Amino acid sequence: MEEKRYLTFALTKGRLADKTLALLEKVGITCEEMKDKSSRKLIFVNEELKLKFFLAKGPDVPTYVEYGAADIGVTGKDILLEEGRRVYEVLDLGFGKCRMCVCGPKEARELLKHHEMIRVASKYPVIAKDYFYDKKHQTVDIIKLNGSVELGPIVGLSDVIVDIVETGGTLKENGLEVLEEICPISARMIVNPVSMQMESERIRKILKSLREITEGEGKEKGL
Repeated sequence: MEEKRYLTFALTKGRLADKTLALLEKVGITCEEMKDKSSRKLIFVNEELKLKFFLAKGPDVPTYVEYGAADIGVTGKDILLEEGRRVYEVLDLGFGKCRMCVCGPKEARELLKHHEMIRVASKYPVIAKDYFYDKKHQTVDIIKLNGSVELGPIVGLSDVIVDIVETGGTLKENGLEVLEEICPISARMIVNPVSMQMESERIRKILKSLREITEGEGKEKGL
């Protein structure tokens, strides 16, 4: 009898990984090794279920999945839109919810209405370009930033920013506000296309169990 191969999960470091593991536990998928916060291991294994897990930065997760280093990954929708990797997005996990928005000082709202040439600062140049060029048909100068993009309009680098908004507290404290909403963001599960074919039965079984849990929790919250 052919031995079952390992299914490998790439999880986004931090809160998303913790929430993903908590969700996986509800469907009987556990990895005790990962609970040891002092561990310096890079790969964690559940021998009984033939599963492997590793942690990566959010933007790297789709790369690992696209190239087959991981069969399944969990990362934010923002990352998937920005990276544009060839992966299957199979499930909205329903946590890590926030919004991708155009933000700026109140007076910048007029610049968005009249399709003027403006400067946009963002960690997400692909999302910003897609929104302004393809959806709004507005020509803009997009400036890539890696740090606190809220600084852009404050110091005069840009007219507006495109960024993730969770509560809006940081914006408010700095005299900025949400001007337009681009799209909702949450944690998504992705699968390598070849893995989906080769390990279809195992992966679909996991997805079915997770879908039942997430849909059930959504109904409880009235979503």
